[in-house]
Amino acid sequence: MLKDTIAIAWQPRTYFRILYLLLAFPLGTFYFVFLLSLLSTGLGLTPVAGIGLAILLLAVACWFGFAGLERILAAHMLGFRMTPTSVPGPATASYRERLRRHLTNPVTWKSLSFLLLEMPFGILSFTLVITLFSVCLSFLLYPLIYIQSNYIYNHFTAKVGWIFPGVEINGHTDPNVVAFLFLFTIAGVPLTIGSLHLLNGLGYAWGKFAQLMLGTDENQLRLAAAETRAATEQARADRSDKSRRELVVNASHELRTPVASLRGHLDSLGNPERKPRLDAEAREYVAIMSDEVRRLSALVDDLLSLARADAGELRLELRPLRAEEVARQVCTTLSPLARQERSQELVETSEAGLPMVIGDRDRLAQVLNNLVRNAINYTPDGGIISVTTARAGQYVAMTVADTGIGMPAEDVEHIFERFYRADDSRSRESGGSGLGLAIVRDLLTAMGATISVESKQGEGSRFRILLHTQQPA
Repeated sequence: MLKDTIAIAWQPRTYFRILYLLLAFPLGTFYFVFLLSLLSTGLGLTPVAGIGLAILLLAVACWFGFAGLERILAAHMLGFRMTPTSVPGPATASYRERLRRHLTNPVTWKSLSFLLLEMPFGILSFTLVITLFSVCLSFLLYPLIYIQSNYIYNHFTAKVGWIFPGVEINGHTDPNVVAFLFLFTIAGVPLTIGSLHLLNGLGYAWGKFAQLMLGTDENQLRLAAAETRAATEQARADRSDKSRRELVVNASHELRTPVASLRGHLDSLGNPERKPRLDAEAREYVAIMSDEVRRLSALVDDLLSLARADAGELRLELRPLRAEEVARQVCTTLSPLARQERSQELVETSEAGLPMVIGDRDRLAQVLNNLVRNAINYTPDGGIISVTTARAGQYVAMTVADTGIGMPAEDVEHIFERFYRADDSRSRESGGSGLGLAIVRDLLTAMGATISVESKQGEGSRFRILLHTQQPA
């Protein structure tokens, strides 16, 4: 502990801090007089167009420069790591914006307070340093001063008086006087070490004060750094998401051409009027491949629709249309599929005198097509599927109901989520991808319509679409 106590005497940082304490007086006095003169002059000349403002801007620039000088001195002489004066802003900001940021930055005004407070602190520190060093040097050098004074008095006045008791009396050294002088020197050592500790502590305290007044709070910097990292990660995630959507869109576009070609060739092979005709086994294989290609084509279309919706490229042509005509068209197209493959009955009914609705005809047809196909897939052979169009207050309601296997209540609330399938085994049998209902919801939302579902396990499901009607002019 003793070694640590006296080690301060040969640490360079101690003397740098003491030097700063000496410099604080002239620097603080200069800051105080110069800045107050500029600020008072600028404020006094504010009514004079341009001159007062120019002087105030000069004062602001000067105190920015003085604060920067103090930051350098605090870092190199007081030994403190200084934080930035502000949170980093956009690099493209204009000079006016940067000035506004500086003037609204709390550190700017704290730095002005610091500069004005340095003068009283400098007076205190300068006085304390000079006083302590004078006392310490007096104690340490008192023997030399005493002997020199005694020598001068003896040789130039030829007197040994009671005022200066001599070291030597009649040519002999007085041991009491020597001991007295030695005690002065010994007492000066701890006094000097204590003074160094006191001045070093004062410099440390002022350095902490400078760190507080001339730099941004560490928590704000950490928050700003975290926000910057979050923004960077968000930008990276956005780029990744955009790349993913572009990949899906491009891949879907590229897949549609070969899938369409496969469908055309398979339909040609399965044409019963084709010569030569295929045997029964070959026709069965062609039929299986046709079904799989249709499923692949539907999946590609679903992926393309989702990717376009995510990318904001889903373009709809909203215009007045007859909902019952769309329902009739879809049912006419899918009735042979339901009747021939599943022995199901697809029934379409529409209320007379329905008003026109606002929507995209092709997208509404796609929605109904997905709902009816789902009903066909999840309704046992021989079941009934109905598509009803009727007025519902200020809306037109289109309802797709089936007598299929239905869904448990816990699955109904998730049924419109992407890739959600109530029963994986059922989906494998029917070929569902878990995208159809998500696309239905996205398309209807884009048209301003809504969809709801009611389902009971073992009794079937009922999907209800509400479309806005055309308002009379």
